[in-house]
Amino acid sequence: MNLNQALAKLRSLSTPILRTNDAAAHWGVSPALASKMLARLADTGHVARLQRGIWQTNLSASPWTLHPYLTDPSPSYLSLQTALFHHGMIEQIPTTIHVISTAKTRTIKTPLGIYAIHQVAPRFFCGFEPFAGGPAQMATPEKALVDFFYFRPAKSRAFRALPELEIPRRFKIKRAEEFARLITSAARRGMVLAAIKQIFAKKREK
Repeated sequence: MNLNQALAKLRSLSTPILRTNDAAAHWGVSPALASKMLARLADTGHVARLQRGIWQTNLSASPWTLHPYLTDPSPSYLSLQTALFHHGMIEQIPTTIHVISTAKTRTIKTPLGIYAIHQVAPRFFCGFEPFAGGPAQMATPEKALVDFFYFRPAKSRAFRALPELEIPRRFKIKRAEEFARLITSAARRGMVLAAIKQIFAKKREK
């Protein structure tokens, strides 16, 4: 099988991302040979290597739609500054793609951008909706804000200061408080609830 045939077989798949082992099974070759073929396809610009063993086969796919494949088999959704920007709540375009998952916290650097994976307990993994018509998920405005306050005590300074915030009309403070009450830690739960109330107190003063 030559590279053109290999590429045609890849394009027959519906997934924009696959692992080396998946390509090997699809092509009927060894993982070692599949890795070499994928590397050659990457050299010619037909696929892109995202990280070791993971390849992007649909180069036109939005970076915001790829997080389910990067955290697989753990579920995930876009949130924090990424979701706040998507919902028009902040104007600053985030340079990092923020992802909430039940998978371990880590940073994944790819040619498409930097993905920051933030781990939460299964109980707090909620408050998202389908995004871009695929497996990608986006936090609701309420959960994105709650997630931001939840991670404020983290060692990273990414959540210390909230940019100028615009609250959309469809934002439901009661829904945000419901999400906050799912936080197991009483201290952090109280901190998040207080932060939400402060935001809306300032809004009423304007």
